[in-house]
Amino acid sequence: MSIPVTTISLASSVLFGTYRNCLQCLSQARGAGCGPNTKLEVFLSGLVAGIVQVSVLSPGDIVKVRLQCQTESRRGIANMPKPKYRGPVHCLLSIIKEDGITGLYRGALPLMLRDGPSFATYFLTYTTICEWLRDTGKSKPDWSYVMLAGGVSGMAAWAIATPMDVIKARMQMDGTRGTRQFKGLYHCVTETVRVEGFGVFFRSLGINCIRAFPTNMVVFLTYEVLTGFLATGPDRDDLPQLKLE
Repeated sequence: MSIPVTTISLASSVLFGTYRNCLQCLSQARGAGCGPNTKLEVFLSGLVAGIVQVSVLSPGDIVKVRLQCQTESRRGIANMPKPKYRGPVHCLLSIIKEDGITGLYRGALPLMLRDGPSFATYFLTYTTICEWLRDTGKSKPDWSYVMLAGGVSGMAAWAIATPMDVIKARMQMDGTRGTRQFKGLYHCVTETVRVEGFGVFFRSLGINCIRAFPTNMVVFLTYEVLTGFLATGPDRDDLPQLKLE
């Protein structure tokens, strides 16, 4: 997990930074005094942000997938094959040696198809729930509502992302132990459906949603609190409110 951990902060920074800047650009395009961003603008900004962050996410993601799917024992058991990769750095360098820098972006297309729609859903769900739950006269909901909205938005995003996540992982693993099985994205999808049926695309949906709720609950709470503290002037009033009753 060391490589993904070192890249996740950068990927999240690109994601949320792109999202906020897209919202601002769309708002400026409509002109001053047009009110808050529309749902369509939120959706489009999330879509663009999800695609852009793949540029920094993909290298760490392929290393993570290959090491997690490496099932050979490192204990040197007789008659058992040895692991191909000794660790994250060795895995990273091996991919570059075998396939070049572009090898780090194998599976980037399904990753874009996963993260574009899923993050569009992610931010749209979060924004909509916060609007529903915030008290009249406040621009931000209470902290508890931020956490709830973040958790639900994470689950909604993974409901969209899980099918393409399956394809992405299979393309990233393809060819690591011999000849490649898939000719491309379309071939991978059709072969997967032909051999295992449509159900395989949602086999990991349950665990993804269980993981997504607490993770994104913390993500959005941290994001809202930090952006509120870093804001200047009247923007500080937009901090989520913590009720003590």
